[in-house]
Order: sequence, then structure tokens, then C-alpha cells
Amino acid sequence: MTDDDALLERLATIRNELSAVFIERDEVVEGLLCALLAGEHVLLLGPVGTAKSALARNLCERITHAATHGDRSLTNSTGYFSWLLTKFSTPEELFGPISLAGLENDEYRRVLDGKLPTASIAFLDEIFKSSSAILNALLSLMNERIFHNGRQELAVPLISLIGASNELPEEDELRALYDRFLLRFVVDYIQEDFRFLKMLTQPAPTVGTCLTLAELGSLQRMCSAVELPEALLGDIAALRKALNAKDIVASDRRYRLALDVIRAKALLSGRQRVDGHDLTILEHVLWSDPTDRVEIRTALRTIAFGHEDDALAYLSQAREVRDYALRNWSDAEMTMRANLEAHTKLKNILASCERLLEDVRKRARDPRSLERTLDEIRAIQREVLERSLEQ
Repeated sequence: MTDDDALLERLATIRNELSAVFIERDEVVEGLLCALLAGEHVLLLGPVGTAKSALARNLCERITHAATHGDRSLTNSTGYFSWLLTKFSTPEELFGPISLAGLENDEYRRVLDGKLPTASIAFLDEIFKSSSAILNALLSLMNERIFHNGRQELAVPLISLIGASNELPEEDELRALYDRFLLRFVVDYIQEDFRFLKMLTQPAPTVGTCLTLAELGSLQRMCSAVELPEALLGDIAALRKALNAKDIVASDRRYRLALDVIRAKALLSGRQRVDGHDLTILEHVLWSDPTDRVEIRTALRTIAFGHEDDALAYLSQAREVRDYALRNWSDAEMTMRANLEAHTKLKNILASCERLLEDVRKRARDPRSLERTLDEIRAIQREVLERSLEQ
């Protein structure tokens, strides 16, 4: 096993451990890991008591080793920062106190050690409680990875910031912050009774398998090397057109940044090449209002998996032809005519299905279900042929 294979195996282990503990959160776990691989930010939106904070903290604590800035080690030993915001939160809580030594030298700067500008991974609960004094610094930090500390413009080591909130922002000034989150997940209460009962009896989550920041960096480089077939870009363009027609409009920048998240989803599945299934992560990228998710999911289903519906239609036609050919006809001549008609129809159905398979492979979609359908149609064709020879 190569070092890369070992890293991918540990990444999969982290995914499995988190999904086992945080019930009905598989998509959120996947999205959080994709965000780390792609270096993007995630918003968890949902009511209190849905384990948003626990999940985010558990994942963040699995990324170990201190971040560094310039030529000095930061005092935050894990490169991880977590804070609960309120309407009374001050910039000092997130960005550090004013340096008294700096003031003595007529410099207005902050002592950053252990604060958000030093963190590689961060979690901010109730993030839309941010005040105007906090907001501008957060925007630069999240988007440009820059923090203005007095006269200095510092590059920060932030990889991903996870925000949580139980409500969407209403103030216009917070919409820019909302837009900084490329991935957005609605986290609800556990739906299934048997999973709810499992949650009641399982122990509190612990930190299990971990990755160092250096190892995460290696995974990010692997992610950037994942192949994205050109045909899939056409699918994304078709998706954009379909959603725009329904007044679900996302910015060009959001579509562009989503490409790395799509690559991350492929890598998380252990693949070095994106396929159509990886486009499903776009359901959590393209909505602004949670009510848009159903339309996005439907459009994705049509574009990424519409071939499966077509394949089922071909299979249904083939079964009907078989049933027609194998009826107990009243005489030999009618039997022969039915068989000849069936052979012609099955040949055309098979040819259509083979063209569909060729297109699926060209578009880098998963061909396995279609291949199984083709095998069944061929078996039907053989069955009809063998029966006609017997007669």
C-alpha cells in the first residue's frame, strides 16, 4: 500500500467513524470533509439540539499539529479555534486583545496567538450574530485569507471555517458573509424512530482517527489532481441553464469554486476521476433559500441519472415484447410473425440502449446499472430466439 493509499484509507475511516456516531448526518459529514479537501467554508443551518456544534468540533479536533505563521509557531497547539458568538461579542474575542506594547509605539495591533487569525480550522457557532465590528475582518479572512493587523496585512493559515446558525441572516450586511459559505447544509432532527433510539443509547462521541495538517495538505494536492472530464462540464452547464429557468441563480464564482468540491467528493470515494455521481454535491452548493433544494435535486437527478430512467424504460419495452412473442398463438403462422416482429423490436431496443451506454461512458457517468440492463435485454433476446427455434 502506498502512502497515498494509506491516507485515503484513513480519510475513509474518519468518514465512517463520524457517520456512525452522528446519526442521519452522512451528507453533512461528506460535505465537511469535502470542504477540508477543497479549502472551502461550510454553513450548518438548523434548529438547536441537532448536533451541529458537536459534529463540527469533533471533525476539527481530528486535524492535529500547530499551524505556523511566518517563522514562528503559534500557541494554538492544534491550529483549531472555536467560539460561540452573541450579539455582545467583541472583536477581541475572535481576533485578540489590543497590544499594549504596540500602543506604546503608536501602533494599533492585536495579540493574535490562539485566536482566529492563527487557526487552520475554525468553528463559529451562531455566526450570524456577528457585529459590524467583527464582520469586515471575517469577510477578508474567509475570502482573501488576509487579516489586517494594524499596518500589517497578514496571510492567515485558514483552510476551512465552519459556521452554524439556527436561522438565515436577514440583515443586508450579513448577506456577504452568508455568500462566503460555498457549502450549505440544512441539519434537522433525526427522522427515523429506530435511529432516534440508537442515538439515545450510544455513548458520547470521542475523537478517533486523526490527520495532521501536513497530511491534509497531501490530500488537498491529491484532490487538485483528480481528473474532471470535459463532458461533465457540459452537464454542469446544462444544470445551470435548467436552474436559471426556474429562477434559481448562482454566481459564476460559485460554479467555478464548486469544481474543487466535486473533485473532493470523487477523492473521498477513492477515485482519481470524477463521475456523474459526484455532481450530487452541487445540491448543497447552489441554493440560497432552503426551499430551492428540491428543484436542484430534481434537476441533478435528470442530468446526472436520467440515463437510468431511460434504461428502465428500454427494459420495460423489452419485457413487453418478450411477453407478446411468447404468447400461445392459435397457429404456426401467427407465431412466426410474432417472433419476427419481436426480433426486430428487440434489435432496435438493444441498439438504442447500446448508444445510451456509449454516451454514458463518454460523459463519465457510472455505467454499471446500464450494463446490467443491457445484459438483461440480451438475455430476453436469446430467450425469444431459442423459443422461436423450438417452434
